[in-house]
Amino acid sequence: MWQDVLTQLKIKGEAYLAVKVIPGSAKTEFRELMENDVYKIAVAAAPEKGKANAELIKFLAKELQVSKNRFKIIAGAGEKTKLIKILK
Repeated sequence: MWQDVLTQLKIKGEAYLAVKVIPGSAKTEFRELMENDVYKIAVAAAPEKGKANAELIKFLAKELQVSKNRFKIIAGAGEKTKLIKILK
């Protein structure tokens, strides 16, 4: 599921990830790969004071085995749909 992202990281040194976040879920988990390669991810954090964004980055860092400080939300920080840049 994450192979395309990991391949981009390996070849280009960076990758971009479009994510639709479902905040306030029972647990943080990948739900589905939607149209246009948008990853739907549920997060077990409320959408307040950056908590859901922090939980999302923590989850992605663990899944991709990349340090949390290598992630940056470059669009949609206050929205459900986000664009995330990941550096190698």
